[in-house]
Amino acid sequence: MNDTLSCFKAYDVRGELGVNFDGDICYRIGRAFAQSLQAKRVVVGRDARKTSPELAQRLAQGLMDQGVEVLGIGLSGTEEMYWATTEFDACGGIEVTASHNPINYNGLKMVKSQSRPLDPATELLDIKALAEKNVFEISAQLGHLTDMQAVAKRAYVTKVLSFVDLSALRPMSIVVNSGNGAAGPSFDEIERYLSAQTSAVKFHRMFHEPDSSFPNGIPNPLLKKNHAPTRDMVLSVGADFGVAFDGDFDRCFFFDELGQFVPGEYIVGLLASVFLDKEAGATIVHDPRVTWNTQDIIAAKGGVAVQAKTGHAFIKQVMRAHDAVYGGEMSAHHYFRDFAFCDSGMVPWLLVVELMSRTGTSLSELVRARKAAFPSSGEVNFTLAEPKAAMARVVAHYRPQALSVDEADGISLSFGDWRFNLRSSNTEPVVRLNVESRGDPALVARKLAEIVSIWSDDLS
Repeated sequence: MNDTLSCFKAYDVRGELGVNFDGDICYRIGRAFAQSLQAKRVVVGRDARKTSPELAQRLAQGLMDQGVEVLGIGLSGTEEMYWATTEFDACGGIEVTASHNPINYNGLKMVKSQSRPLDPATELLDIKALAEKNVFEISAQLGHLTDMQAVAKRAYVTKVLSFVDLSALRPMSIVVNSGNGAAGPSFDEIERYLSAQTSAVKFHRMFHEPDSSFPNGIPNPLLKKNHAPTRDMVLSVGADFGVAFDGDFDRCFFFDELGQFVPGEYIVGLLASVFLDKEAGATIVHDPRVTWNTQDIIAAKGGVAVQAKTGHAFIKQVMRAHDAVYGGEMSAHHYFRDFAFCDSGMVPWLLVVELMSRTGTSLSELVRARKAAFPSSGEVNFTLAEPKAAMARVVAHYRPQALSVDEADGISLSFGDWRFNLRSSNTEPVVRLNVESRGDPALVARKLAEIVSIWSDDLS
């Protein structure tokens, strides 16, 4: 491998094992991270992939060789690294994870003090440059590893459960699909504490044990092809709802009692409503892809809606600037002010349990009216030879009729009764399209087909 580290992406590190990512690169990044941030104490966690323990060890060695005290939290979710970084007042945190990427990949998610994202234009690039140069300052004293697994897990579980009133929970049955990723052991700790406080909630576990071979496929519940196991289990046991996690469980996905997948934008609206009931007039941050349902709920509840660009670094930055209580993306990332402004896959399902308990309403009923009022296409991806030119043709066709144009993230055009958002991928020739309307699913389907027809030559 050459000294140009192509594993550095827009916000984190992801690479193919043995091609552009390995233990040596992790070691170099560890040293670079420590030197760039002048770090003295760094949290290190890892997911359930086969290579993650070795990569975490090499990363930790690099940090220690720069004089850092490494707080090891072992097998954990990315959100556990986030919370440990804040809880233990560390200078930064790193999770070894490839989340839902293919089995031959791995990577690093990194934050600085107070679990703040690295600035991708400065701090991340500085770490990349130092790691590529591979010449580091000599530390006067080597660092050491402190095993924080048990302490960190207790602190995390306590924090996650603080978001709900356990005494309000009513009898409920929930399917939990951990996808053989990192979620299982952490979920068990949450359930252990929960069951000591209340016997109301019962769980049906599936694909629960971490397994680096991923016998049931890479855990990416956003893909429709992966919905069937959770849906079938919900129906077979008669559960009130199901929740499925990705590999490092910073995202969670919901299935209602009918086995239906609940699109992420309606969960964002649901959680916005929950927090506005808890904190009147609060600020809620949302992404620009599908907005009308969320904005309508926030307005009706007297809250303040603020839009941010898609991506965790942007959402977190805007949340901090506005002291927003909650932020949500339709991709199933949910962010919480009282969780160091970070995303969590465990907090959302707990909030849904509490909401269903307080209202006595099923999950399908909680979102049915919202889906009818603001139907959407969901995100549809198109592989196109010339993405920018293809987007330009769509914009040229519709822009003269648009009532508003928003170019903050891709381009969004709004009309009287429908809108769409188009974004191109930073890493592949893919255009991402979302269409929504006011109460007219047939209009959504028609406009989606219209836009596709403009690309007929590109798709043939």
